[in-house]
Amino acid sequence: QVQLVESGGGLVQAGGFLRLSCAASGSAFSRYDMGWYRQAPEKQRELVAAISSGGTTNYSDSVKGRFTISRDNGKNALYLQMNSLKPEDTAVYYCHAERRLFGDLLYEFWGQGTQVTVSS
Repeated sequence: QVQLVESGGGLVQAGGFLRLSCAASGSAFSRYDMGWYRQAPEKQRELVAAISSGGTTNYSDSVKGRFTISRDNGKNALYLQMNSLKPEDTAVYYCHAERRLFGDLLYEFWGQGTQVTVSS
């Protein structure tokens, strides 16, 4: 069992920056593939950025070059540095953890979300 708690959301002007954090409790954090998802009003939840247990990262095209995902396994923490924020980045951001075995999903966990609002 893994519990995820996000922090760092808030209101920022366009062009500004925020850093989201996700604190994970439980064991074996380093074995989980981690990600940040977001959901805007009346839209589907979408993957923003992901980082594998081995440190490989990938980003959605909409945030590539502006957002950076990172993890600190010693602190059981996941981060999302968001720069050059745009109004369309406004959403609830969720921390996600999953473990797979040969491609099959074994476990997944979600945080409660943190609101990011970017004003124009």
